[in-house]
Amino acid sequence: MKTYLNFVNGQPVGSEQTFESRNPATGEVLGRAPISTAAQVKSAIAAARAAQPAWAARPDAERKALMMKLAEAIKQNAPYLAEWVTREQGKPLGGLGPDQVPGARFELWGCEVWTQVPASLDLPVDVVFEDDTRRDEMHRQPFGVVAAIAPWNWPLLIAIWQMIPSIRAGNTVVIKPSEYTTIGTLELVRVIGELLPPGVVNTVSGPGEVGSWLAGDSGIDKIMFTGSTSTGKKIAEAAARNMVPTTMELGGNDAAIVLPGADPKAMAMGLFWGAFINMGQTCAAAKRLYVHESLFDQTVAALKELATAMPMGNGMDEGMVMGPIQNRMQYDKVVDLVESAKQAGATIVCGGKPKDGPGNFYPLTLVTGLEDGARLVDEEQFGPVLPIIKYSNVDDAVASANRLRAGLGASVWSTDIEAARAVASRIQAGTVWINQHGMIHPMVPFGGIKGSGYGVEFGVDGLKAVTQPQVISLKK
Repeated sequence: MKTYLNFVNGQPVGSEQTFESRNPATGEVLGRAPISTAAQVKSAIAAARAAQPAWAARPDAERKALMMKLAEAIKQNAPYLAEWVTREQGKPLGGLGPDQVPGARFELWGCEVWTQVPASLDLPVDVVFEDDTRRDEMHRQPFGVVAAIAPWNWPLLIAIWQMIPSIRAGNTVVIKPSEYTTIGTLELVRVIGELLPPGVVNTVSGPGEVGSWLAGDSGIDKIMFTGSTSTGKKIAEAAARNMVPTTMELGGNDAAIVLPGADPKAMAMGLFWGAFINMGQTCAAAKRLYVHESLFDQTVAALKELATAMPMGNGMDEGMVMGPIQNRMQYDKVVDLVESAKQAGATIVCGGKPKDGPGNFYPLTLVTGLEDGARLVDEEQFGPVLPIIKYSNVDDAVASANRLRAGLGASVWSTDIEAARAVASRIQAGTVWINQHGMIHPMVPFGGIKGSGYGVEFGVDGLKAVTQPQVISLKK
């Protein structure tokens, strides 16, 4: 059984203790990864600290050129890394590019693109004020050492979102992958790290305790975290003790609202993937669907037709579209929420029963007959289950969308774009999509509000988020 190693200061690093990584589709042990010690976490931070001044001093054009080399290395290694995503995270291999089944190959394509885009962006000096007596310039400076804590649902893509803008801006990085999807992320960092000066990217691995050591260390200057709201609160507390700024992309419970006059058949595929991309294991997936009573039965029927037709199985098998839930803890939560819905008198339109055999497979499940206040509506399921709620008044649907502390994304569906815009402007979420859901773009800022976090990633605003402003004021 191979043990995969951390990457610190340009060198492979092991630990006395290791842990297993398992395939959620089969239960197979895929390999072992190190459990970093507290001393190793400090060593990784020290390596990043030592490398940062020289890295920041490099001409910006050199760093941008290196980012493009990293993108090419990701592209060349994409088949190998995509297999790790499928075997370790569970999503099927799927296709490549934005119009294909969004599986592991799609994730690696995203890694390549989200590496190229920061390399194309500039943060020029901004003259904020000038007159005959003075000139005031806004410069953007790197923070220093960035701690990145990545999740298990898009383990490589979100790691790229955290690492690439940070190093592009002159920071160095220590990243901790999720303990559920460690090996693929370690291999990604090895691939790109070998092209960078030692210490620019470094990894530590292990259980949540390792992440708490990283986030709470006084040698960290900025924290990037994607994950649950409960863990985000703990990281925010640790960051506050050291006065460290954070970017938090936390849990969502995105509402989708279908307005009167929408076309159920035309929107069905967009709604389906908005809810069930990555088996619903996406922070900004649609997790509760509000449908006007005039379109309710048609919408449910159109979604049922799609949900019951999607092949589900081991993602390494060609033709699979849906895979397992990534880990047993999340699987058990999904089962519990569906059972609670049954006890509340809900109707299970399709699915709703765990699949027999190995792996964490749970069928695509549509649930009706619930109202606000039901656990499946109010709690983020983060899995392949969608509650569909009937409404009669648009104002009530908007109030329902806004009633929870979640505020990551939302969507409005209508053939009347102006009506959709009017509703979208009333929804409390970081992003509101119209006639699409979850369609992020590397040039478009993305982030949550309320309990779903703060700060943005992507585009120029995302690049600014990994820098700190410095005003240089000149007396003439």
